[in-house]
Amino acid sequence: MIATETKREKEKRTMHYQPLELDFNLYLVTDRAVLGDRDMLRAVEDALKGGVRAVQLREKTMGTRELLRLAYEMRELTLKHDARLFINDRVDIAVAVDADGVHLGQRSIPPYAVRRFAGRLIIGVSAHSLAEARKAEADGADFITLGPVFHTPSKAKYGEPLGLGTLKEVVEDVSVPVFAIGGIGPENLKEVLDAGAHGVALISGILGAKDIKGATLKFFRLLK
Repeated sequence: MIATETKREKEKRTMHYQPLELDFNLYLVTDRAVLGDRDMLRAVEDALKGGVRAVQLREKTMGTRELLRLAYEMRELTLKHDARLFINDRVDIAVAVDADGVHLGQRSIPPYAVRRFAGRLIIGVSAHSLAEARKAEADGADFITLGPVFHTPSKAKYGEPLGLGTLKEVVEDVSVPVFAIGGIGPENLKEVLDAGAHGVALISGILGAKDIKGATLKFFRLLK
């Protein structure tokens, strides 16, 4: 149970922050396991051709040099399509390839520390509860991904789905933009947006599709 936050406590938590005006509402997150034997750069480019303007490179099992090489290639690709690039967890690689931002987990270096040596980076933080969302905001996150909202194998380790009620609660409580993640498809996208989410973060919803560009275009038609 989370202790009830007083109005003054919430004002203190949010008073330092002016919400960043994000220029994207669909946030593509990479995962080689979803792609199988398909080429990642080609798959991401298909999504970019479908309208994606923000990509998070999230490949936790890659070695540093392999990840750095891929990050350089991804930076070149996203610049070609006028899209933002975020690097999961690795602030050093984000700085090295001149990425637009970094995406942090609950065990990563906190946002306020990133600000001290890489202040230009846009900072996203993964949260799985209202308490974690509040902490991310207090620590200086520019936006939050919240999930899993619905059941999805890729987020099963985070426990039972949060549901739309928790999503709505978080959106109403924090000042930063909230992206819903986990089990989101065309069939439930409207419910997520009606709950107040700024947008959606997608993995298999796009990269798991046979026609990646077509799947991306379908999501954008529904996001309008």
